Amino acid sequence: MSDAGGQRRGPDIMWAPWRMAYITAEHDHGFAGPECVFCDIPRRRDDAASYLLHRGERAFVVMNLYPYNNGHLMVIPYAHVDSLLALDADTLAEMMALTRRAQAVVADRMRPQGFNVGMNQGRAAGAGIADHVHMHLLPRWVGDTNFMPALGDTRVMPQHLDDTYALLRPGFDT
Repeated sequence: MSDAGGQRRGPDIMWAPWRMAYITAEHDHGFAGPECVFCDIPRRRDDAASYLLHRGERAFVVMNLYPYNNGHLMVIPYAHVDSLLALDADTLAEMMALTRRAQAVVADRMRPQGFNVGMNQGRAAGAGIADHVHMHLLPRWVGDTNFMPALGDTRVMPQHLDDTYALLRPGFDT
C-alpha cells in the first residue's frame, strides 16, 4: 500500500484485543449427529452412493462432497483421531501410499496441471472436521478459479460428482 505521496507503507491494522478471549475459550465444535461422518462412510454398503473410491487396510479414499475442484479427494484413516501424532507408522505409511495412488489416478483420468496435497489439523487451522484427521488431494488447472468464489460465494463445478466418480473409480481397480 502507498500513501498519497507514493511512499510505501504497511497494511492497515485493526486491533480487536477482546477477540482473544473468544478465540481461546472452549467451544463446542462437535458434530450435529451422534457420530463422526468420516467414521460412518466405510460402514455404508454402497461405495458409489458414498463416493468411496478405495478401501485400504488402514485408510480409505473418498471424494469430497463439497469439493474445491472436480477430483478433490480425501485419504482418511479408519482410526478416529484428530492428529497425525496419534496415528501409528503403518497407518501413516498407508495414507501416503494411498495419496500417491490417488494422485496417479487423478493425473491419468483428469490430466490436471498441478496438485495441492495437505491437511488442516484443528479448527484454528481450517479443518472442517477437526476431530478426524484426513489428507486432501486437490487437482489444479491454470485458471481454475475465477471471480465467482471471491465475489459470489459460489463455486462453479464443471462436472457432477457422479460423473467424476465414474471417471475415477476404475483407476482404483488395479
